[in-house]
Parts: sequence; structure tokens; C-alpha cells
Amino acid sequence: MARNGFAEFLVARRGELRPADVGMPDGGRRRTPGLRREEVAVRAGVSADYLARLEQGRDTNPSVAVVDALADALLLEGAQRHHFGVLALASGNESRCPGSESPTEQLGETIRAVLDALQPTPAFVIGRRLNVLGWNHAWADFATPLGLIGEHGEANPVWYTFTDPRARRTLRNWSAAADTMATALLRAKLRWPGDEELLGMIDALKREPEFLERWKPHRVGGEPVSSVLEFDHPVYGEVDVPFETMTTDRDQSVVVWLLDQTATRSQGLRLVHNRAANE
Repeated sequence: MARNGFAEFLVARRGELRPADVGMPDGGRRRTPGLRREEVAVRAGVSADYLARLEQGRDTNPSVAVVDALADALLLEGAQRHHFGVLALASGNESRCPGSESPTEQLGETIRAVLDALQPTPAFVIGRRLNVLGWNHAWADFATPLGLIGEHGEANPVWYTFTDPRARRTLRNWSAAADTMATALLRAKLRWPGDEELLGMIDALKREPEFLERWKPHRVGGEPVSSVLEFDHPVYGEVDVPFETMTTDRDQSVVVWLLDQTATRSQGLRLVHNRAANE
């Protein structure tokens, strides 16, 4: 049986704790890093067999008391503890969670109008799988030389970052950008845990070592991610692009690249005009 999100969290968190973290002696050399399953079971007051069933996804109905005891045993606090509880409630019921219908995503007329109104500020719209559903001319002008838009008009910033060799050449802060993209995809999975196409995309990306290294479902609410993309643009040179994301009520988000706030060595970058100067 495949692990659910709660089971993945259990295994990942147990693997990153050390005996010293919970006041236990090291106990010599260990075959695998982290706490042993038996050690967590003792701390939580459950049997090792029951914990094994939870970690393997064979038991998907832990009680509130068990979830609280496991959270204490794993030293979970704040956002992580809350996230752990949410995963426990959804355990085994992902197919009945919001988003299980995997709809065909289309750009609505209202959102299209928003994109046009933002011109000449580069902006685009992403759906629940982070596919780019539409963009304005300013974003296309900037993104096309980077290879972000495919020859058939497809675009997905997460897929581009981890699978397109051009991403490493054009993103000077590729590692930070990769962290940002993995976190964005994780948040999408938390919001739509039953979306089959989204889950399929995540499974495909897990074949990429750099993505798999960053895929840490138990780190929700952890370190902040970068909100700046640092490009070595083939046309405009070095350009730092702060961005903002605004979520709509249609399972879609408008992403705005604030190029008017950037400093660039290229005097030719005028994708965002000074409105006052043109009035």
C-alpha cells in the first residue's frame, strides 16, 4: 500500500531526529540516520507494530490522542504540529478531498482582463498544477528567450527549473529558486491532495535527484523561501526579479514579476515603463 501524506511525514521526521534531540544516548553506530521506530513508539506510548502500520499506510485512522502523542514524541511545534494534525485527518481519504476531480484548467475572461490590465508589467496565471494558463505580452517578451515557454505554448516554472538545462544557465540563484518551486508544489499538494494529475507530476519530478532532495513534506512552515529570481538573461543581462503571487477563487493564481523594482546592468531593459513620464 502506498504511503499517504501522514505516513510520509512520520518517516521523514523520524529520520531527521537524533537521539540527543530527545535526551537519549547515541547508542553507538546506527544502520540508518534518525531515531529507531521502537524509540519513537516508546516515547509516544504506542507499539512498534502499530507505528509500523502507520508509517506504511496500512492504518489510516489514528485517534486524536495518538496523533498528539506522536507529535510530542517527534518534537513538533507550531506550524509543523498543525500540519501534522491536518495530514492525520486526511489520512487515507485523499480521494475524497478537494481537488480529486482533476478538472481541465482554463483561463477565465476576468483573469484574462487582469493580465491585460497589468501590461506592461510582466504577469501570468498558474493553475493548481503550476501550469501557466495565460500571460501578457510583457511576460512573454521576457520569458521566451529564457526557454520558459515551450514550442507548443506550454509553460510550467517548476518543470522548467528541475528538468530544463537552460534553467541552470539562466538562473543565477538556481538553488534558491529550486527551493521556492518545490515549496510551491508542496503547497499545491496540500491544497488539492486528491488531484491525480498533480500527484502524477510530483511522482515524475521525484525521479530528479535535486527535486527529491528538496521534497520535504514535513517542513511546511519552516524556513522562508526566496521571492526573487536572479536571471542571467540572454537579452537583458543580469536582472533580479522580485515577484508576488495573488490567489483567486478559481484555484488559480496571478504571478507578477516586478521588473520596475529591479536594478540591471542593461540600459535596454524597459519592460516596465514609468507611467508618470508618459503622462
